[in-house]
Amino acid sequence: MSQTLLAPRVAVIGAGLMGREVASAFGRWFSLLDCPVRPELVAVCDVNAAALDWFRQVPTVRHFDQDHKTMLARSDLDVVYVAVPHHLHEAIYLDVLRAGKDLLAEKPFGIDLAAARRIRDEGAKLGRFGRVSSEFPFLPGVQRAIAAAQSGRLGRVLSLRNSFLHSSDLDPTKPINWKRQNRFCGEAGVMNDLGLHVAHVPLRLGWKPVRLYAQLQKIYTARPDGKGGTAPCDTWDNATLHCTVDLPGQPGVPLRLETKRMSPTDTNSWEIEILGTEGGVRYSTKRPKTLETYTRGSEQAWSATDLGFGMPFKSITGGIFEPGFPDLLQQMWAAFLAERAGKLEKRFGCATPDEAVTHHELWAAALKSHATQTVVTL
Repeated sequence: MSQTLLAPRVAVIGAGLMGREVASAFGRWFSLLDCPVRPELVAVCDVNAAALDWFRQVPTVRHFDQDHKTMLARSDLDVVYVAVPHHLHEAIYLDVLRAGKDLLAEKPFGIDLAAARRIRDEGAKLGRFGRVSSEFPFLPGVQRAIAAAQSGRLGRVLSLRNSFLHSSDLDPTKPINWKRQNRFCGEAGVMNDLGLHVAHVPLRLGWKPVRLYAQLQKIYTARPDGKGGTAPCDTWDNATLHCTVDLPGQPGVPLRLETKRMSPTDTNSWEIEILGTEGGVRYSTKRPKTLETYTRGSEQAWSATDLGFGMPFKSITGGIFEPGFPDLLQQMWAAFLAERAGKLEKRFGCATPDEAVTHHELWAAALKSHATQTVVTL
């Protein structure tokens, strides 16, 4: 097998929070016991020269660029991870693909549906391997919920729910940033920012909505601009999508998708709930070690199971411990690189370009539904 598949040379465009997390994940790659691929971070790019300095402590990094086209011209790169604001996605992603590199893209995979389709189609035309970042499915609790949904043991499906909730914008004095402005984040607002996190698992399980009704909220229309004045805050803050899913032999199953930046008491709370006639399962990162299940009987009650470090790719970490976000990111990268090498096997994979396009179709329908106050058919 090609060395670039088993030992890929990776570059990062965007030297911020997520770029640093990638460097951390690769730096402790030896903790994985059964991942067939061993990546090496060799290049980093950011328009801000000062942001590159943190990466100078990473011994494998040998290229420090401020122009992504200069970096993409290098011959010793195989995979590029891009973490930049949404309005920059299309141009940079297309540059990566056209430079002959494979792509791990950040969500939402373009600022809108049209951009997402162009990125997907160009990657397919060029035969490049591309996936989109989504970490939460690699949690043990989510893996168990997915397995329960696929098993059929829950019976006929009564209802489905997937939510990603923040309280980060409840403070009206929080200064404006790019994620709170349509020209940078996109018209879909919070759905662009958080939406793939709630669409990835449902779409992978075949829960593709056929109709939806959306309730969207803009709470604060202006925020401090950090210069003593205010700036327009025109993105949607909260979005609730009431969807209909037609499952085999089970038409009309309700699915609720929620993305909220103003959800009191929630800090990065990712939740899934699947209720069926024979059983149910639910999981929330509010209680990261706990999986709740029920089985139909004369009485129904939720039972709680404590979970350990049951990750898709085995690790040196003891099974009694619990994973954190750095572990999820590492597992996601392992899934991306293993699938690229044809060695994912039966493990859960990263979001595909088709799934990213479909989630944009949902947000476009949600915008139409809210504008017309009608149910929209997809």
